Amino acid sequence: MANEKKFVTCDGNWAAAHIAYLFSEHAAIYPITPSSTMAEYVDEWAAQGKKNLFGEVVKVTEMQSEGGAAGAVHGSLQAGALTTTFTASQGLLLMIPNMYKIAGELLPTVFHVSARALASHALSIFGDHQDVMACRQTGFAMLASASVQEALDMAAVAHLSAIKSSVPFLHFFDGFRTSHEIQKIELIDENALKGLLSTKSLARFRAKALSPDAPVTRGTAQNADVYFQAREACNQYYDAVPDTVARYMGEISELTGREYRPFDYYGDEEAENVIVAMGSVTETIKETIDYLAAQGKKVGVMIVRLYRPFSAKYFMKALPKSVKRIAVLDRTKEPGSLGEPLFLDIKALFQGDDNSPLVVGGRYGLSSKDTTPAQIVSVYENLELAEPKDGFTIGIVDDVTFKSLPQKEEFSIVKPGTTECKFFGLGSDGTVGANKNTIKIIGDNTPKYCQAYFDYDSKKSGGYTCSHLRFGDVQIKAPYLVGTPDFVACHVPSYLTKYDVLKGIKQNGTFLLNSLWDEEETLKRIPDHVKAIIGKKNITLYIINATKIAAEIGLGGRTNTILQSAFFKITGIIPYEEAVGYMKKAIVKSYGKKGEHIVNMNYAAVDRGGEYTKVEVPADWKDITAKFENPNKDRLAPDFVKHIADIVNAQAGDTLPVSVFENQADGTIPAGTTAYEKRGVAVKVPEWQADNCIQCNNCAFVCPHAAIRPFLLTEDEAANAPEGVKLQQGKAVFKEYKFGISVSVMDCTGCGNCADVCPSKEKALVMKPLGTQEAEQANFDWLHAHIGYKDNVQPKTGNIKNAQFAQPLFEFSGACAGCGETPYIKTITQLYGDHMMVANATGCSSIYGASFPAAPYCKNSEGHGPAWANSLFEDFCEFGLGMKLGSDRARMTVARLMEEGLSCSCCTDEMKALFTQWLENKNDAKVTREVADKLIPLCEGCGCDICKGLVEYKTFIPARSQWIIGGDGASYDIGYGGLDHVLASGENVNILVLDTEVYSNTGGQSSKATPAGAIAKFAASGKRVRKKDLGMMAMSYGYVYVAQVAMGASPAQYFNAIKEAEAYDGPSLIIAYAPCINHGLKAGMGLSQKEEKLAVECGYWHLYRYNPMLEGTEKNPFTLDSKEPDWSKFQDFLKGEVRFSSLYKMYPETADELLQKTEEFAKLRLETYKRLASK
Repeated sequence: MANEKKFVTCDGNWAAAHIAYLFSEHAAIYPITPSSTMAEYVDEWAAQGKKNLFGEVVKVTEMQSEGGAAGAVHGSLQAGALTTTFTASQGLLLMIPNMYKIAGELLPTVFHVSARALASHALSIFGDHQDVMACRQTGFAMLASASVQEALDMAAVAHLSAIKSSVPFLHFFDGFRTSHEIQKIELIDENALKGLLSTKSLARFRAKALSPDAPVTRGTAQNADVYFQAREACNQYYDAVPDTVARYMGEISELTGREYRPFDYYGDEEAENVIVAMGSVTETIKETIDYLAAQGKKVGVMIVRLYRPFSAKYFMKALPKSVKRIAVLDRTKEPGSLGEPLFLDIKALFQGDDNSPLVVGGRYGLSSKDTTPAQIVSVYENLELAEPKDGFTIGIVDDVTFKSLPQKEEFSIVKPGTTECKFFGLGSDGTVGANKNTIKIIGDNTPKYCQAYFDYDSKKSGGYTCSHLRFGDVQIKAPYLVGTPDFVACHVPSYLTKYDVLKGIKQNGTFLLNSLWDEEETLKRIPDHVKAIIGKKNITLYIINATKIAAEIGLGGRTNTILQSAFFKITGIIPYEEAVGYMKKAIVKSYGKKGEHIVNMNYAAVDRGGEYTKVEVPADWKDITAKFENPNKDRLAPDFVKHIADIVNAQAGDTLPVSVFENQADGTIPAGTTAYEKRGVAVKVPEWQADNCIQCNNCAFVCPHAAIRPFLLTEDEAANAPEGVKLQQGKAVFKEYKFGISVSVMDCTGCGNCADVCPSKEKALVMKPLGTQEAEQANFDWLHAHIGYKDNVQPKTGNIKNAQFAQPLFEFSGACAGCGETPYIKTITQLYGDHMMVANATGCSSIYGASFPAAPYCKNSEGHGPAWANSLFEDFCEFGLGMKLGSDRARMTVARLMEEGLSCSCCTDEMKALFTQWLENKNDAKVTREVADKLIPLCEGCGCDICKGLVEYKTFIPARSQWIIGGDGASYDIGYGGLDHVLASGENVNILVLDTEVYSNTGGQSSKATPAGAIAKFAASGKRVRKKDLGMMAMSYGYVYVAQVAMGASPAQYFNAIKEAEAYDGPSLIIAYAPCINHGLKAGMGLSQKEEKLAVECGYWHLYRYNPMLEGTEKNPFTLDSKEPDWSKFQDFLKGEVRFSSLYKMYPETADELLQKTEEFAKLRLETYKRLASK
């Protein structure tokens, strides 16, 4: 009797990880988007005791970098353990040196890669083939998967073939488009897989392992006499790979009924025009071929699976003899080459063949650019031309070098009976998570096939999300976004004016709107362009006030479960009562570790999902002619904002042509563009109660987005203030001024930290619904533009209060509401922003710091502000040191010119006095700025060679403050070697470590900053070893300024630390405790500042400063700034964060022991600090 087929609803990463786990004994891992979840799955399964094909639990080792992971894989293979890893993009590039070694030593491993774009002019986390194409020379065999199902099947082929052939494999699939697409796929029987394993080859691998019992030497140095010959000796291994792969593809085909070959042909056997491609686009091409075949067109596609070694035999065997023209599609770009890699391979294949087909090449889909059937039709139409365009692009408009093929109108070719849905949500409102559950409910509990893909921007939370779901009775092969939905849900009412949410909706479709108003008011507020579509296309309209229901239940802004329940009831895809049961089961799985209270709230949300209203659509809506227009099209704004940023922010960036970027080919964007976004994502914002305010400015200090600010007005300014501006008389040294607090409500994310820290007896800030506060935006804008920032009434470096009157030069970022990191950065920009250089590590701080087109680092009224740049994750400190040294070198030239100018006959006495002043104070930012402002006009008027030189170098005359910013993953792990070297250099740079104790940007993986006991990804059962003490390591040099801070616990200590760090003429390191959404604060991120305070009070985090300037004086250079902790509060503090408290639910047998270790290690650290403080 045949084995019963087993199906699972999963994404491509799960599919690949499932097979990798079965075939591996060891996995050396490191997080990088979009591959991280493969490693997370493997870590979770190992923590749960899951067995591989050999009956063992896989050993999982997190390394400090991808380079380290590759080294560990190499060593593990040499020791005789079947070992794998998972990576993408820059991470894969770091593995290249070891890939050469592994291939050269014929070690059978598989690297599973979610193929991703490389950082060049800009970073992109999205998918293409740039990374894997950079590895085609390493000697790894390369196997491509085109779908979630293939990710599972080809992973098996890769592992089996690697063991059999002794050649390592790189198994890759498209990042995000396949790695994160959820599909219903069929599993392969594990016993059948084990039966395919070559036991002889495995035994040969084991026997080859290094062992003291049979010692050999590997990794020798060879000279010119033998290296060449030895390199050629591997040929026979590579010659055998295509046949080995073909054999295992045949075996998998026989097991599953899914046909695979190294190259597969799909289409008409008499086709003259074919496309050659690999990856997920081949699924789109196959569906397009079926569409064209119905019109009588004979076309085809050659699907590349085994890319390296490239087998001419298998390619020619699959290619129809009728083919006359070939278009090769590459998902990569290699500037300066004769063509992209796959194109060059196919050209070489036909070299010297008199009857060879015409071969042209093109690029598509960089950075997950959607590739649709209409674009594929353009490729076939290009082949039909008398002279097909070569080196073409699709999916974009190239109006500069004119390489793009004509764009065609989009059309739907999904199979009949397939339902398509779109759900518009807000980052962190749970929409994406709910839709993942929805698709799994449908896939796991019905015979239907399903697909889900999630499209979102780069905001950390509070950004745009759109979930694309399809389900039907036949397999879904549509790896592109839903363009013609049957059902649209808009979970954010403001999106109706921001985005064209009903674009492409089918006739007689359904629209579910989360409306804050009743039916009558909703009918008034729906924009005319939406009404027109609803009327003309006979759309059924439903409304539900999920925002109100969520607030009543206690879910805050998380409307996801309510709207998910409404979706199931409206669509009836499965009987609603059954759907309720499945949803509640999913809730336990998703939220069980967060506690019974959270589960019960979500149960209530399910039960109230039926509280929607079917709206009677007015008949006259069908006569409305309005069309969607960008709401900002007529506003006054800089060209970049108006012609680029506004279009991108309206989710219409795909329409921008190449010419828009012609002058920005290096990726540069202007500063301060976030000020024009005005996202309006908060549910509630603070309202200032002037009569209660004590004018401490704490609210502005802690605001993560610089959305609340104090202003000082003269009597005349106050008299001219708009009527709505609230003011009170200034106090103490500000008594001559009027004082006001204003909120940029459309930039506020509504975290509530400002209201929480307000020390007034009766709160001076009260959180109110955004809709009631919209008038305040005009007040803020007036104060910002007409009053500005009086930071010279009192010295801004005097205290926290004074500093808040200085303009934040870091504002309105895409960071999460309540972010613990951004207030630290904002304060530094208030003090030193006008002369800052910032080198930023890749991570959260670079994504919220510079995600196109958003630039939160901005200028002051004089046009000065932080100059910001990002290099990579691993080299941020070296990058910053390079900035410092480059600036210093240029300023040496300035110094030489001024010294020469002192004896110049052309330069005036006034100029020479300024030269002298600069030379005596060249590192003083205030003095050198004053000198520059006076000197440059004089130099421009003089015109001698010295003055011409100074004018050329004028931007180097003001002193600069070099800051290097990164998270704990960069600082403790992958970039630690660089950080250590930069500190050891003795150069005057300031390093700010934003310590969230996890890799925040990639989803919360463990780092060496993660404390013992904390559950994190890659530490699924709780971390076993203690946190690295980065500060103590830096202090060991004796000449590095070090501070450990938590602004929520002691604002003054943090303030003093940054001033001392800046004043110290040498390297400084500030380690800042930063609560993060990955911690799972039970009190919510609206109390993130309070969480810092609690962390210090209970002894979890300690505050200190080490100032080398005090060495050799009577003062102790080490100051322990935090008070004696109340250790009785320690365990309660841990229980307030899910990363610790979930241990009790998931691993109750070890929870107490581990969390006691957390406390024990905190006490040990404090004792060390006490010893230093007592010297």
